[in-house]
Amino acid sequence: MMSTFAWKHEDMTGISKDIITHKLGIDRSFKPIQQKRMKFAPERNVIIQEEVERLLRSKMIREVKFPKWLANVVVVQKKNGKWRVCVDYTDLNKACPKDPFPLPHIDSMVDATTGHEMLTFMDASSGFQQIQMEPSDQEDTAFMTPTVFIVILLCPLV
Repeated sequence: MMSTFAWKHEDMTGISKDIITHKLGIDRSFKPIQQKRMKFAPERNVIIQEEVERLLRSKMIREVKFPKWLANVVVVQKKNGKWRVCVDYTDLNKACPKDPFPLPHIDSMVDATTGHEMLTFMDASSGFQQIQMEPSDQEDTAFMTPTVFIVILLCPLV
């Protein structure tokens, strides 16, 4: 069996997009919710706008015109004094089934792969990693900023 190392998912040829994309698994019996727009202080609007512009330039997000689900951003101060822009997906989370393999049970998930042809690991602790969002789920991740509606193209793994 050959061992291979890849720096990015494009280097991993032959892997189905079904395996390398994140699917939300939304229960479509839930009515989509559009949160009411939150207002922020001017200095927080600047923080939000700078982060959105950075993510747009890197093509991690894109603008959307008519979202069904719509969440607000939340600006949180980290312990080191810097600011982090997060998205309040509380409503969307309620419509998604729970993960059958929560992180504390990672050992049992690895044990369950015994006998399978392939097992892969991604080292997400060495930096900020991204995984492609399933195209049919992208617009369900829409969030609003003071000026535009945005959707997530890539899902962060931290």
